[in-house]
Amino acid sequence: MEIVGNGDRPPTLFLLSPASLTGLRAEQLASPDARFPLAQRFRSAEGAPIGEAFAFLSALYFRGKIAYARHFAAPPPGLPEGVFVITPGFGLVPPDWALTRERFGEIRKTPVDVRSHAYTRPLAAHARDLAGLLPAGARAVLLGSVATGKYVDVLLPILGERLVFPLSFAGTGDMARGSRLLKAVESGEELEYGTLDQPRHRSRERTGADERSEREG
Repeated sequence: MEIVGNGDRPPTLFLLSPASLTGLRAEQLASPDARFPLAQRFRSAEGAPIGEAFAFLSALYFRGKIAYARHFAAPPPGLPEGVFVITPGFGLVPPDWALTRERFGEIRKTPVDVRSHAYTRPLAAHARDLAGLLPAGARAVLLGSVATGKYVDVLLPILGERLVFPLSFAGTGDMARGSRLLKAVESGEELEYGTLDQPRHRSRERTGADERSEREG
């Protein structure tokens, strides 16, 4: 796969929304009887990389997010990592951060809710750290829901106009987003981004798919 060079692109980081820890796949991963390799690593003292675990839990959407972010990330000098996962209770962590059973339980019990200090405090603290390392003109691309305030209300006051999102995410669900991200990786063409003052809400009637999309984001 051809890797996109930095060229004239501004320094670019990616902030990935978390996978849901409810549902069948989460139960499969956490089951003490699971024998597939990822589950065995998850149960070990070392844990499993959160990027791999979330890709299993979320399937197409998170797989698309992490593939896209790794392909197009261009961190500024002094910041070795260009991809971070929003992790309830832990803030922003790199994709190779170890997800253990204990951390899984902590994430699961931390609501993705701006009224929860357990969620907002570490996320805001890490966002401030990143903001201090980003030069003028850098971008922090949010690959997650922007239709609600669960991420935007914490990140936007800190990152300001550096926080952007893929314009093609507006009005689409998880499966469409994941597919679009994987196609962008295959083509090598980065999506167009906009700041948070761009239209980012759905104009059509909400559906059950919309609500499921917002639960994960």
